[in-house]
Amino acid sequence: MSGIWGNNIKISIFGESHGEAVGVNICGLPAGMEVDSDFIKDELLRRAGGWDEFSTTRREPDDYKFLSGVFNGKLSGSPVCCVIPNINTRSADYSKIKNIMRPSHADYTAFIKYGGNNDYRGGGHFSGRITAALVIAGALCKMYLKQHGVEIESKILTKGLEEKILQAKSENDSIGGRVEVMIKGVSPGIGSPFFDSVESVLSHLFFSIPGVKGVEFGAGFSLADMKGSQANDEFYIQDDKILTKTNNSGGINGGITNGMPIVACLAFRPTSSIAKEQNTVDISSMENVTYAIKGRHDPCIARRGAVVAESAAAIGITDLIMENK
Repeated sequence: MSGIWGNNIKISIFGESHGEAVGVNICGLPAGMEVDSDFIKDELLRRAGGWDEFSTTRREPDDYKFLSGVFNGKLSGSPVCCVIPNINTRSADYSKIKNIMRPSHADYTAFIKYGGNNDYRGGGHFSGRITAALVIAGALCKMYLKQHGVEIESKILTKGLEEKILQAKSENDSIGGRVEVMIKGVSPGIGSPFFDSVESVLSHLFFSIPGVKGVEFGAGFSLADMKGSQANDEFYIQDDKILTKTNNSGGINGGITNGMPIVACLAFRPTSSIAKEQNTVDISSMENVTYAIKGRHDPCIARRGAVVAESAAAIGITDLIMENK
């Protein structure tokens, strides 16, 4: 369903929200690279729900297991396959609404594309649960990038997000949020113009994250309201390095890195599954109905989505750096 992503590294993800497990296959990372298992656990914990009042009550232990590709704590050179079992599932929450098309969810489009054969439990393969697999891949790529002096960090840009989450939760509703991802230490000259530009590669991955509906780099859409004299990043030399006084271009010119931090902002939509009554359709009877969705859902996906955004960035930058090797 998801296909394979990548030019120099190949990644595919598999599993469903309430299936046996979710997981990822990775090819192309160098043999001999040490695998930091504690780091992977920490990254998965950053994404995990069920630990506070700001996320879903579904708590998964995320006890991942490498089935291949890791030997004696290092990458062996063979394809890496990693699985994360699903333990805390409640499929009964969805059996009663399998024909109710949740507004703005993938229920309807998946039903049409796959002829009603898709796994509807918890959103199946369209669920945010699958992003745990991206975090595994991202963690491995971060280990590779660390060897090349590249670091990735994120922050929530939406002011007062936690207070807004609690307010939406009390109203049986949800909210969206904005997340910034910054990639530091990437050398100038990485990337290509047009179809394989840094923006193109990273956007492809960012938009693969469920709920991401907008991506901008640097000053982004604000550039549309600037003059060239305001938007242009002036160059200067410091300690024999060429830098820019501002970073409105987000570290990218002509699709190629210029040595400044790569800065991207992601807009996450409000979680589509909410407990407030909404109008929708019953596809089995072709009738208009109203329904309030039951189950365990995040009132906001942006907060847990930050580490997923970092992971997507790590995968993309790793692939681009390998292009230059």
